[in-house]
Amino acid sequence: MKATLRHGLKMLLVFLAIVAPLTVQAERKLLDQVVAIVQDDVILQSELEARVDTITSRLEAQGTGLPPRQVLQERVLEQLITESIQMQLADRAGMRISDNELNETMANIAERNGMTLAQFEAQLASEGVTYNQAREQIRKEMLTSRVQQRQVGNRVRVTDREVENYLEAQQARGSNVAEYRLAYIYISVDDPTNEAEVAAAREKAQSLRREIVEGRDFREVAVAESDASNALEGGDMGWRAEGQLPSLVAPVVPELAVGEPSPVLENNSGFHMVMVMDKRGGEQQQVIQQHRVRHILVRPSDAMTDSEAEARIRDIYQQLQNGASFSALAKKYSDDPVSGSDGGNLGWVSPGQMVPAFEQAMIEADVGEFKGPFRSQFGWHILQVQERRKKDISDQVRESEARQAIYRRKFDTELQNWLREIRDEAFVEFKGKYAKDEPAEQQPAS
Repeated sequence: MKATLRHGLKMLLVFLAIVAPLTVQAERKLLDQVVAIVQDDVILQSELEARVDTITSRLEAQGTGLPPRQVLQERVLEQLITESIQMQLADRAGMRISDNELNETMANIAERNGMTLAQFEAQLASEGVTYNQAREQIRKEMLTSRVQQRQVGNRVRVTDREVENYLEAQQARGSNVAEYRLAYIYISVDDPTNEAEVAAAREKAQSLRREIVEGRDFREVAVAESDASNALEGGDMGWRAEGQLPSLVAPVVPELAVGEPSPVLENNSGFHMVMVMDKRGGEQQQVIQQHRVRHILVRPSDAMTDSEAEARIRDIYQQLQNGASFSALAKKYSDDPVSGSDGGNLGWVSPGQMVPAFEQAMIEADVGEFKGPFRSQFGWHILQVQERRKKDISDQVRESEARQAIYRRKFDTELQNWLREIRDEAFVEFKGKYAKDEPAEQQPAS
Protein backbone atom coordinates (compact mmCIF):
# COMPACT_ATOMS: atom_id res chain seq x y z
CA MET A 1 0.00 0.00 0.00
CA LYS A 2 2.79 2.36 0.98
CA ALA A 3 4.61 1.50 -2.26
CA THR A 4 1.45 2.34 -4.20
CA LEU A 5 1.15 5.69 -2.42
CA ARG A 6 4.81 6.48 -3.05
CA HIS A 7 4.40 5.60 -6.72
CA GLY A 8 1.26 7.79 -6.96
CA LEU A 9 3.02 10.71 -5.26
CA LYS A 10 5.98 10.35 -7.63
CA MET A 11 3.67 10.43 -10.67
CA LEU A 12 1.92 13.53 -9.29
CA LEU A 13 5.24 15.31 -8.87
CA VAL A 14 6.24 14.40 -12.42
CA PHE A 15 2.89 15.68 -13.69
CA LEU A 16 3.30 18.98 -11.78
CA ALA A 17 6.83 19.35 -13.09
CA ILE A 18 5.45 19.12 -16.63
CA VAL A 19 2.32 21.22 -16.16
CA ALA A 20 3.73 24.03 -14.00
CA PRO A 21 5.98 25.52 -16.74
CA LEU A 22 3.07 25.33 -19.18
CA THR A 23 0.87 27.20 -16.70
CA VAL A 24 3.53 29.88 -16.26
CA GLN A 25 3.87 30.18 -20.03
CA ALA A 26 0.09 30.54 -20.36
CA GLU A 27 0.13 33.27 -17.71
CA ARG A 28 2.95 35.03 -19.52
CA LYS A 29 1.03 34.90 -22.78
CA LEU A 30 -1.98 36.44 -21.08
CA LEU A 31 0.25 39.25 -19.84
CA ASP A 32 1.30 40.03 -23.42
CA GLN A 33 -1.42 39.67 -25.98
CA VAL A 34 -2.37 41.20 -29.30
CA VAL A 35 -4.50 44.33 -28.88
CA ALA A 36 -4.74 45.27 -32.57
CA ILE A 37 -3.99 43.82 -35.98
CA VAL A 38 -2.79 46.52 -38.40
CA GLN A 39 -2.60 45.16 -41.95
CA ASP A 40 0.52 42.91 -41.84
CA ASP A 41 1.54 43.92 -38.32
CA VAL A 42 0.30 43.41 -34.77
CA ILE A 43 0.42 45.66 -31.71
CA LEU A 44 1.03 43.93 -28.38
CA GLN A 45 -0.26 44.87 -24.94
CA SER A 46 3.37 45.20 -23.77
CA GLU A 47 4.10 47.76 -26.52
CA LEU A 48 1.02 49.73 -25.58
CA GLU A 49 1.80 49.73 -21.86
CA ALA A 50 5.45 50.67 -22.45
CA ARG A 51 4.45 53.66 -24.61
CA VAL A 52 1.77 54.74 -22.11
CA ASP A 53 4.31 54.60 -19.27
CA THR A 54 6.84 56.63 -21.27
CA ILE A 55 4.30 59.31 -22.16
CA THR A 56 2.99 59.38 -18.59
CA SER A 57 6.50 59.89 -17.20
CA ARG A 58 7.22 62.69 -19.66
CA LEU A 59 3.96 64.52 -19.03
CA GLU A 60 4.32 64.20 -15.26
CA ALA A 61 7.86 65.61 -15.49
CA GLN A 62 6.43 68.57 -17.43
CA GLY A 63 3.74 69.08 -14.81
CA THR A 64 0.99 68.28 -17.32
CA GLY A 65 -2.21 66.80 -15.91
CA LEU A 66 -3.16 63.34 -17.16
CA PRO A 67 -6.51 61.98 -18.37
CA PRO A 68 -7.75 58.64 -16.99
CA ARG A 69 -5.41 55.80 -17.95
CA GLN A 70 -8.07 54.11 -20.08
CA VAL A 71 -8.45 57.27 -22.17
CA LEU A 72 -4.68 57.56 -22.50
CA GLN A 73 -4.40 53.89 -23.54
CA GLU A 74 -6.98 54.36 -26.30
CA ARG A 75 -5.25 57.47 -27.64
CA VAL A 76 -1.81 55.89 -27.49
CA LEU A 77 -3.16 52.80 -29.27
CA GLU A 78 -4.33 55.04 -32.13
CA GLN A 79 -0.86 56.61 -32.22
CA LEU A 80 0.75 53.15 -32.44
CA ILE A 81 -1.65 52.16 -35.22
CA THR A 82 -0.74 55.25 -37.27
CA GLU A 83 2.96 54.60 -36.64
CA SER A 84 2.59 50.97 -37.73
CA ILE A 85 0.91 51.97 -40.99
CA GLN A 86 3.72 54.44 -41.74
CA MET A 87 6.45 51.94 -40.82
CA GLN A 88 4.90 49.41 -43.21
CA LEU A 89 4.87 52.07 -45.94
CA ALA A 90 8.56 52.74 -45.24
CA ASP A 91 9.36 49.04 -45.41
CA ARG A 92 7.56 48.61 -48.74
CA ALA A 93 9.46 51.62 -50.10
CA GLY A 94 12.77 50.05 -49.04
CA MET A 95 13.61 52.84 -46.60
CA ARG A 96 16.32 52.05 -44.06
CA ILE A 97 18.19 53.89 -41.30
CA SER A 98 21.76 52.64 -41.05
CA ASP A 99 23.38 52.00 -37.67
CA ASN A 100 25.98 54.67 -38.40
CA GLU A 101 23.31 57.26 -39.17
CA LEU A 102 21.38 56.30 -36.05
CA ASN A 103 24.50 56.44 -33.87
CA GLU A 104 25.28 59.90 -35.20
CA THR A 105 21.74 61.07 -34.48
CA MET A 106 21.87 59.76 -30.91
CA ALA A 107 25.19 61.52 -30.38
CA ASN A 108 23.72 64.77 -31.73
CA ILE A 109 20.70 64.49 -29.41
CA ALA A 110 23.00 64.01 -26.42
CA GLU A 111 25.18 66.95 -27.50
CA ARG A 112 22.18 69.26 -27.95
CA ASN A 113 21.18 68.44 -24.38
CA GLY A 114 24.69 69.17 -23.09
CA MET A 115 25.48 65.52 -22.27
CA THR A 116 27.90 62.82 -23.26
CA LEU A 117 26.41 59.58 -24.56
CA ALA A 118 27.08 57.95 -21.16
CA GLN A 119 25.26 60.78 -19.36
CA PHE A 120 22.42 60.58 -21.88
CA GLU A 121 22.07 56.84 -21.27
CA ALA A 122 22.03 57.44 -17.50
CA GLN A 123 19.35 60.10 -17.91
CA LEU A 124 17.20 57.72 -19.95
CA ALA A 125 17.63 55.01 -17.33
CA SER A 126 16.47 57.43 -14.61
CA GLU A 127 13.28 57.87 -16.63
CA GLY A 128 12.77 54.11 -16.94
CA VAL A 129 13.87 53.90 -20.60
CA THR A 130 16.83 51.82 -21.78
CA TYR A 131 19.25 53.22 -24.33
CA ASN A 132 18.28 50.52 -26.84
CA GLN A 133 14.58 51.32 -26.44
CA ALA A 134 15.26 55.01 -27.05
CA ARG A 135 17.47 54.15 -30.00
CA GLU A 136 14.78 52.07 -31.68
CA GLN A 137 12.16 54.75 -31.06
CA ILE A 138 14.43 57.34 -32.69
CA ARG A 139 14.90 54.97 -35.64
CA LYS A 140 11.11 54.74 -36.03
CA GLU A 141 10.73 58.51 -35.82
CA MET A 142 13.40 59.02 -38.49
CA LEU A 143 11.68 56.55 -40.79
CA THR A 144 8.28 58.11 -40.13
CA SER A 145 9.67 61.54 -40.96
CA ARG A 146 11.09 60.24 -44.26
CA VAL A 147 7.81 58.60 -45.23
CA GLN A 148 5.93 61.81 -44.47
CA GLN A 149 8.38 63.94 -46.44
CA ARG A 150 8.12 61.63 -49.45
CA GLN A 151 4.36 61.20 -49.39
CA VAL A 152 3.23 64.62 -48.18
CA GLY A 153 6.08 66.79 -49.43
CA ASN A 154 5.16 65.89 -53.00
CA ARG A 155 1.74 67.48 -52.47
CA VAL A 156 3.12 70.86 -51.35
CA ARG A 157 4.13 73.63 -53.75
CA VAL A 158 5.13 77.20 -52.83
CA THR A 159 5.08 79.81 -55.61
CA ASP A 160 7.12 82.99 -55.84
CA ARG A 161 3.88 84.96 -55.82
CA GLU A 162 2.87 83.39 -52.51
CA VAL A 163 6.23 84.39 -51.04
CA GLU A 164 5.80 87.97 -52.30
CA ASN A 165 2.28 88.20 -50.85
CA TYR A 166 3.51 86.81 -47.56
CA LEU A 167 6.33 89.35 -47.29
CA GLU A 168 4.03 92.22 -48.28
CA ALA A 169 1.53 91.22 -45.63
CA GLN A 170 4.33 90.90 -43.08
CA GLN A 171 5.63 94.36 -43.98
CA ALA A 172 2.14 95.83 -43.64
CA ARG A 173 1.94 94.45 -40.10
CA GLY A 174 5.39 95.78 -39.20
CA SER A 175 8.63 93.95 -38.50
CA ASN A 176 8.61 90.38 -37.39
CA VAL A 177 9.61 91.05 -33.79
CA ALA A 178 8.01 88.28 -31.80
CA GLU A 179 8.16 84.51 -31.43
CA TYR A 180 5.58 82.40 -29.65
CA ARG A 181 5.72 79.00 -27.96
CA LEU A 182 2.33 77.54 -28.85
CA ALA A 183 0.18 74.63 -27.75
CA TYR A 184 -2.62 73.43 -30.01
CA ILE A 185 -5.92 71.56 -29.78
CA TYR A 186 -7.75 70.25 -32.83
CA ILE A 187 -11.23 68.71 -32.93
CA SER A 188 -11.68 67.09 -36.32
CA VAL A 189 -14.78 66.90 -38.50
CA ASP A 190 -14.75 63.97 -40.93
CA ASP A 191 -17.74 65.15 -42.97
CA PRO A 192 -18.15 68.96 -43.07
CA THR A 193 -21.48 68.55 -44.89
CA ASN A 194 -22.95 66.68 -41.92
CA GLU A 195 -24.54 69.46 -39.86
CA ALA A 196 -25.07 67.27 -36.80
CA GLU A 197 -21.42 66.19 -36.77
CA VAL A 198 -20.23 69.77 -37.20
CA ALA A 199 -22.51 70.99 -34.40
CA ALA A 200 -21.30 68.23 -32.03
CA ALA A 201 -17.64 69.03 -32.76
CA ARG A 202 -18.27 72.75 -32.26
CA GLU A 203 -19.97 72.15 -28.90
CA LYS A 204 -17.12 69.87 -27.82
CA ALA A 205 -14.48 72.49 -28.73
CA GLN A 206 -16.37 75.28 -26.96
CA SER A 207 -16.93 73.11 -23.90
CA LEU A 208 -13.21 72.30 -23.73
CA ARG A 209 -12.37 76.00 -23.96
CA ARG A 210 -14.71 76.74 -21.04
CA GLU A 211 -12.96 74.06 -18.98
CA ILE A 212 -9.56 75.60 -19.80
CA VAL A 213 -10.74 79.08 -18.88
CA GLU A 214 -12.01 77.65 -15.57
CA GLY A 215 -8.57 76.22 -14.81
CA ARG A 216 -8.11 72.88 -16.58
CA ASP A 217 -4.60 72.49 -17.97
CA PHE A 218 -4.50 73.18 -21.74
CA ARG A 219 -1.86 70.50 -22.33
CA GLU A 220 -3.87 67.92 -20.39
CA VAL A 221 -6.86 68.66 -22.61
CA ALA A 222 -4.66 68.29 -25.69
CA VAL A 223 -3.43 64.87 -24.52
CA ALA A 224 -6.94 63.66 -23.72
CA GLU A 225 -9.04 65.24 -26.45
CA SER A 226 -7.09 66.72 -29.38
CA ASP A 227 -7.12 64.97 -32.75
CA ALA A 228 -3.85 66.61 -33.83
CA SER A 229 -0.78 64.47 -34.46
CA ASN A 230 1.06 66.24 -31.61
CA ALA A 231 -1.70 65.61 -29.04
CA LEU A 232 0.41 63.26 -26.91
CA GLU A 233 3.09 65.96 -26.65
CA GLY A 234 0.53 68.18 -24.95
CA GLY A 235 -0.16 69.89 -28.28
CA ASP A 236 3.29 71.52 -28.23
CA MET A 237 4.00 73.29 -31.53
CA GLY A 238 7.39 74.66 -30.46
CA TRP A 239 8.54 78.20 -31.12
CA ARG A 240 7.00 79.96 -34.10
CA ALA A 241 7.93 83.41 -35.37
CA GLU A 242 4.94 85.66 -35.99
CA GLY A 243 5.45 85.25 -39.71
CA GLN A 244 5.45 81.46 -39.34
CA LEU A 245 2.13 81.16 -37.57
CA PRO A 246 -0.49 78.97 -39.27
CA SER A 247 -2.78 81.22 -41.30
CA LEU A 248 -5.88 80.31 -39.26
CA VAL A 249 -4.38 81.47 -35.96
CA ALA A 250 -2.03 84.20 -37.23
CA PRO A 251 -4.57 87.03 -36.68
CA VAL A 252 -5.34 86.07 -33.07
CA VAL A 253 -2.02 84.92 -31.57
CA PRO A 254 -0.40 88.39 -31.30
CA GLU A 255 -3.42 89.56 -29.29
CA LEU A 256 -3.27 86.71 -26.76
CA ALA A 257 -1.67 87.00 -23.35
CA VAL A 258 0.63 84.18 -22.25
CA GLY A 259 -1.60 81.42 -20.82
CA GLU A 260 -4.76 82.66 -22.54
CA PRO A 261 -6.62 80.23 -24.84
CA SER A 262 -7.67 81.55 -28.21
CA PRO A 263 -11.29 81.60 -29.29
CA VAL A 264 -12.46 78.43 -31.00
CA LEU A 265 -11.53 78.80 -34.67
CA GLU A 266 -13.29 76.94 -37.46
CA ASN A 267 -12.40 75.76 -40.95
CA ASN A 268 -13.48 72.87 -43.20
CA SER A 269 -11.37 70.32 -41.33
CA GLY A 270 -12.76 71.09 -37.88
CA PHE A 271 -12.27 73.33 -34.85
CA HIS A 272 -8.99 74.70 -33.52
CA MET A 273 -7.65 76.39 -30.43
CA VAL A 274 -4.17 77.60 -29.45
CA MET A 275 -2.57 78.94 -26.31
CA VAL A 276 0.59 81.05 -26.07
CA MET A 277 2.73 79.18 -23.53
CA ASP A 278 5.62 81.66 -23.77
CA LYS A 279 6.74 84.63 -25.83
CA ARG A 280 10.04 86.18 -26.84
CA GLY A 281 11.03 88.93 -29.27
CA GLY A 282 13.76 90.60 -31.27
CA GLU A 283 14.89 90.56 -34.88
CA GLN A 284 18.54 91.22 -35.72
CA GLN A 285 20.25 92.12 -38.95
CA GLN A 286 21.63 89.03 -40.67
CA VAL A 287 25.26 89.74 -41.60
CA ILE A 288 27.69 87.04 -42.75
CA GLN A 289 31.24 86.95 -44.01
CA GLN A 290 31.59 85.82 -47.62
CA HIS A 291 34.73 84.74 -49.44
CA ARG A 292 35.41 85.18 -53.14
CA VAL A 293 37.44 82.07 -53.80
CA ARG A 294 38.87 79.92 -56.57
CA HIS A 295 40.32 76.42 -56.43
CA ILE A 296 42.01 73.61 -58.32
CA LEU A 297 40.85 70.04 -57.67
CA VAL A 298 42.73 66.83 -58.50
CA ARG A 299 40.44 63.86 -57.95
CA PRO A 300 41.73 60.28 -57.49
CA SER A 301 40.20 57.83 -59.96
CA ASP A 302 40.61 54.38 -61.45
CA ALA A 303 43.34 55.86 -63.62
CA MET A 304 45.04 57.82 -60.80
CA THR A 305 45.75 56.61 -57.28
CA ASP A 306 45.44 58.90 -54.29
CA SER A 307 49.23 59.10 -54.03
CA GLU A 308 49.51 60.09 -57.68
CA ALA A 309 46.78 62.72 -57.22
CA GLU A 310 48.65 64.15 -54.23
CA ALA A 311 51.89 64.24 -56.21
CA ARG A 312 50.17 66.11 -59.07
CA ILE A 313 48.56 68.72 -56.76
CA ARG A 314 51.92 69.34 -55.09
CA ASP A 315 53.52 69.88 -58.48
CA ILE A 316 50.74 72.37 -59.37
CA TYR A 317 51.30 74.15 -56.04
CA GLN A 318 55.01 74.48 -56.82
CA GLN A 319 54.19 75.96 -60.23
CA LEU A 320 51.95 78.55 -58.53
CA GLN A 321 54.78 79.44 -56.15
CA ASN A 322 57.03 79.88 -59.17
CA GLY A 323 54.62 82.42 -60.68
CA ALA A 324 52.39 80.33 -62.96
CA SER A 325 48.88 81.57 -63.70
CA PHE A 326 46.23 80.13 -61.33
CA SER A 327 43.56 80.49 -64.00
CA ALA A 328 45.62 78.69 -66.64
CA LEU A 329 46.52 75.82 -64.29
CA ALA A 330 42.87 75.44 -63.21
CA LYS A 331 41.72 75.23 -66.83
CA LYS A 332 44.42 72.66 -67.60
CA TYR A 333 44.39 70.42 -64.52
CA SER A 334 41.27 70.92 -62.39
CA ASP A 335 38.86 67.97 -62.17
CA ASP A 336 36.00 70.30 -61.24
CA PRO A 337 34.60 70.83 -64.77
CA VAL A 338 32.35 73.78 -63.90
CA SER A 339 34.83 75.97 -62.04
CA GLY A 340 37.83 74.62 -63.96
CA SER A 341 36.57 76.00 -67.26
CA ASP A 342 36.26 79.41 -65.54
CA GLY A 343 39.79 79.45 -64.17
CA GLY A 344 38.77 77.81 -60.88
CA ASN A 345 36.35 80.59 -59.88
CA LEU A 346 33.68 79.63 -57.34
CA GLY A 347 32.38 83.18 -56.87
CA TRP A 348 31.19 84.45 -53.49
CA VAL A 349 30.90 81.60 -50.99
CA SER A 350 28.77 81.84 -47.87
CA PRO A 351 29.21 79.84 -44.63
CA GLY A 352 27.93 76.28 -44.89
CA GLN A 353 28.12 76.05 -48.69
CA MET A 354 31.31 73.98 -48.80
CA VAL A 355 32.32 70.68 -47.21
CA PRO A 356 34.00 71.14 -43.78
CA ALA A 357 37.61 70.57 -44.92
CA PHE A 358 37.28 73.13 -47.71
CA GLU A 359 35.47 75.66 -45.51
CA GLN A 360 38.10 75.37 -42.77
CA ALA A 361 40.94 75.97 -45.22
CA MET A 362 39.06 78.91 -46.75
CA ILE A 363 38.55 80.54 -43.34
CA GLU A 364 42.20 80.07 -42.35
CA ALA A 365 43.65 81.40 -45.64
CA ASP A 366 44.90 84.97 -45.90
CA VAL A 367 43.63 86.98 -48.85
CA GLY A 368 45.84 86.21 -51.86
CA GLU A 369 47.48 83.18 -50.24
CA PHE A 370 47.64 79.80 -52.01
CA LYS A 371 46.22 77.45 -49.38
CA GLY A 372 47.02 73.77 -49.67
CA PRO A 373 47.40 71.15 -50.75
CA PHE A 374 44.66 69.70 -48.52
CA ARG A 375 42.33 66.73 -48.80
CA SER A 376 38.51 66.71 -48.80
CA GLN A 377 36.06 63.94 -49.61
CA PHE A 378 36.27 64.99 -53.28
CA GLY A 379 40.05 64.87 -53.65
CA TRP A 380 43.08 67.19 -53.36
CA HIS A 381 42.64 70.98 -53.46
CA ILE A 382 44.51 74.24 -53.67
CA LEU A 383 42.44 77.36 -53.03
CA GLN A 384 42.96 81.08 -53.08
CA VAL A 385 40.74 83.60 -51.29
CA GLN A 386 40.73 86.64 -53.54
CA GLU A 387 38.52 88.90 -51.45
CA ARG A 388 36.36 88.96 -48.30
CA ARG A 389 33.29 91.02 -47.48
CA LYS A 390 30.51 91.41 -44.94
CA LYS A 391 27.15 90.76 -46.54
CA ASP A 392 23.73 91.72 -45.20
CA ILE A 393 21.52 88.79 -46.19
CA SER A 394 18.47 89.84 -44.18
CA ASP A 395 16.31 90.05 -47.33
CA GLN A 396 17.39 86.58 -48.45
CA VAL A 397 16.85 85.19 -44.97
CA ARG A 398 13.38 86.74 -44.79
CA GLU A 399 12.49 85.31 -48.19
CA SER A 400 13.80 81.89 -47.20
CA GLU A 401 11.91 82.01 -43.90
CA ALA A 402 8.75 83.09 -45.72
CA ARG A 403 9.05 80.19 -48.14
CA GLN A 404 9.65 77.77 -45.28
CA ALA A 405 6.73 79.19 -43.27
CA ILE A 406 4.34 78.81 -46.22
CA TYR A 407 5.65 75.32 -46.90
CA ARG A 408 5.23 74.36 -43.25
CA ARG A 409 1.67 75.68 -43.14
CA LYS A 410 0.73 73.69 -46.22
CA PHE A 411 2.67 70.64 -45.07
CA ASP A 412 0.95 70.60 -41.66
CA THR A 413 -2.47 70.74 -43.33
CA GLU A 414 -1.62 68.07 -45.89
CA LEU A 415 -0.03 65.87 -43.22
CA GLN A 416 -3.25 65.79 -41.20
CA ASN A 417 -5.22 64.96 -44.35
CA TRP A 418 -2.76 62.23 -45.35
CA LEU A 419 -2.67 60.65 -41.87
CA ARG A 420 -6.46 60.49 -41.91
CA GLU A 421 -6.42 58.95 -45.40
CA ILE A 422 -3.95 56.17 -44.58
CA ARG A 423 -5.78 55.42 -41.31
CA ASP A 424 -9.15 55.19 -43.09
CA GLU A 425 -7.75 52.98 -45.83
CA ALA A 426 -5.89 50.57 -43.54
CA PHE A 427 -7.28 47.26 -42.29
CA VAL A 428 -7.36 47.49 -38.48
CA GLU A 429 -8.93 44.92 -36.15
CA PHE A 430 -9.04 45.57 -32.40
CA LYS A 431 -8.74 42.70 -29.93
CA GLY A 432 -9.71 42.09 -26.32
CA LYS A 433 -11.17 44.99 -24.41
CA TYR A 434 -10.37 47.34 -27.32
CA ALA A 435 -12.60 45.43 -29.76
CA LYS A 436 -15.27 47.63 -31.33
CA ASP A 437 -18.92 46.70 -31.54
CA GLU A 438 -19.13 47.92 -35.10
CA PRO A 439 -17.95 45.71 -38.02
CA ALA A 440 -14.22 45.57 -38.71
CA GLU A 441 -12.90 48.04 -41.23
CA GLN A 442 -12.68 46.74 -44.75
CA GLN A 443 -9.46 45.72 -46.38
CA PRO A 444 -8.75 48.27 -49.15
CA ALA A 445 -8.68 46.94 -52.68
CA SER A 446 -5.20 46.33 -53.95
